[in-house]
Amino acid sequence: MSEEVKEISFEELELTKPLEKMTTKELRELCIAKLPMITGASGKDKDEIVAAIKELFGIEDEVTVSPYKQQIAELKKQIRALRADKEKVEERVVRDRIRRKINKLKKRTRKLAKTA
Repeated sequence: MSEEVKEISFEELELTKPLEKMTTKELRELCIAKLPMITGASGKDKDEIVAAIKELFGIEDEVTVSPYKQQIAELKKQIRALRADKEKVEERVVRDRIRRKINKLKKRTRKLAKTA
């Protein structure tokens, strides 16, 4: 079986989502169908397959720190304080207000994390 392995670019793979978001099954199928130069893909786990694909195409891992990291940490500190306050409060109306405030803060942290 002397198949000729042709050069393929990362854009020619036509991925619909980033490598890190793909499932192990999808990555294995990708390697078998379009990247025969990666051998043993069926026995590798997700991290190994992603690393092999990135190495093949020369993609560098970018470790980015969220510009909102400090702000998210502060919001989480507020959430912890509100939860402690909620445990102490007897009145249902006040507990409900605190619960809604916690909910809004959690949504804000998620939104900040997503934009980063």
